[in-house]
Amino acid sequence: MKIDCHNHSYWSSDGLHSPEQLIISALKKGLDGIALTDHDTTKGWPEAIEAAKKHNALLILGQEIKTEKGDVLGLFLSREIKNRNFLETIKEIKDQGGIAVAAHPFHFPEQFREDIRGYVKFFDGVEVFNSRGPIPLFDKKALNFAKAYDLAFFGGSDAHLQQMSGNAYTEAEASTLDEFKKAILDKKTKAFGKKSNWVYLIAPTLARIASSIFPSWRKKN
Repeated sequence: MKIDCHNHSYWSSDGLHSPEQLIISALKKGLDGIALTDHDTTKGWPEAIEAAKKHNALLILGQEIKTEKGDVLGLFLSREIKNRNFLETIKEIKDQGGIAVAAHPFHFPEQFREDIRGYVKFFDGVEVFNSRGPIPLFDKKALNFAKAYDLAFFGGSDAHLQQMSGNAYTEAEASTLDEFKKAILDKKTKAFGKKSNWVYLIAPTLARIASSIFPSWRKKN
């Protein structure tokens, strides 16, 4: 099973396309589905659920939470994470049976803000390949960190537009999402992908501009 575990739709302030467009892109690249991990919101979940059913895709409900320590991907969630304090965020994720992943922990300027070794026990896995981050060295550091502390490997496109979705993914021997989650907890995942075109790095900026000029554009995109 191949799942792109890091995607932002237009429900993130810096995303450009709909959850459905992200799903279609990932499927066209041979993946089984995506995790929708919009910034600090779950407003895209209903659209994503409908689109996943329509296209027979697998969908993990998630969220990227910006805490004072660094960004955390919450996966397999059932409700929105409200807290922005790191420890409280982790608690909220775990209380609902979710998975906590260190997102791009070494990618400047979005890296974990403290020595992440002191927070290993709070994570189930590490994003060891982020296709939006242009510098491979930071992915290598994340991979070495995950190996050293026996954490699950995650790959994610960190897509902010449809062309990026599916450029990286997490793979596990699984036929259902429950089995996929178990593989994560058993540390039996692999990460694969390619770097997205550097031109796409401007996508978040374009999305913010579009949101400021056309506040209702998400409903029409």
